[in-house]
Amino acid sequence: MPATLEVKCTDGSCTLDMFELHYTYDMPDDVGVTDFTCPYCGETETLEAIEL
Repeated sequence: MPATLEVKCTDGSCTLDMFELHYTYDMPDDVGVTDFTCPYCGETETLEAIEL
């Protein structure tokens, strides 16, 4: 099964609480939360991976 990454935006003015990224098998192993931006506010620095 390809990797799944759950991410939250910690920007106080952003109303998006979390989103989930579903990778394909072609996604490089070193891809992480720092490679993405919030789909709502567009910030990168405020994203954090949700650890279950």
